[in-house]
Amino acid sequence: MNILVTGSNGQVGSEIQELSSNYQYRFYFTCKSDFDIIDTDMMRKFIVKNDIDTLINCAAYTAVDKAENEKELADKINHLGVKNLANLAHELDIKLIHISTDYVFSGTNFKPYTETDTPNPKNVYGQTKLDGEKAILEYNLKNSLIIRTSWVYSYYGNNFVKTMLRLGRQKDSLGVIFDQVGTPTYAKDLAKAILDLIPQIKNNKTEIYNYTNEGVLSWYDFAKEIMKMTKLSCKITPIKTKDYPLPALRPHYSVLNKSKIKKDFNLTIPYWKDGLEDCLKRLGERR
Repeated sequence: MNILVTGSNGQVGSEIQELSSNYQYRFYFTCKSDFDIIDTDMMRKFIVKNDIDTLINCAAYTAVDKAENEKELADKINHLGVKNLANLAHELDIKLIHISTDYVFSGTNFKPYTETDTPNPKNVYGQTKLDGEKAILEYNLKNSLIIRTSWVYSYYGNNFVKTMLRLGRQKDSLGVIFDQVGTPTYAKDLAKAILDLIPQIKNNKTEIYNYTNEGVLSWYDFAKEIMKMTKLSCKITPIKTKDYPLPALRPHYSVLNKSKIKKDFNLTIPYWKDGLEDCLKRLGERR
């Protein structure tokens, strides 16, 4: 099996690279500097030349607040680039696994979102990711998946965990939002799940799945646990979203129901604290 991973320098792509030696696949890791998902001709030549049969798209514009002022760039990467990948997957009959987001939802639900709930994004980032999903679904690709996830962090890149560690050392106290509820996703766990389910993919149309770690919490709860596990003395204080205004609106509730992916792929998903503990150990921060 020959697997092409786009956006391989991002959080999920980097974790796939680290795990890749555990799998009997041939991997091709690319990033935006050497594999432009807007350049269809270049991608086609690469895919054909290397006999790619599975494409994992980790490439994305993820600067949620900047997207409010960079709509064209966000749309180019999250929508038009994804449309190009879907077109090639259809033309060349290859599997496509695309990573999407909880931000396709409004966050006004009172129970975990399922794959069939109606999307209604509140910001530009969420809308461009939804448009990317729609572009894939229009091709009705067989053996292809859209995986929605949320609150991604990892050993690699910039993320909430690393920000809390930095601020936790610099400050005596820190206000963190308590009225946004969801579930963190350890990118290593998501990467492993993707690699484990690839051989099992056998569907006649594109399927949407939710994947996060298990559990439900707020950003405040997440920050508290980071300080607790690392024994940092920074006091975490709960604040409301309105007291920490940002350019892009966030969903207040974005818990995702993972029953479908667990059932269809016999998948066991780790608890969020277990993922956090592993990440902190890798970062050398677990106390």
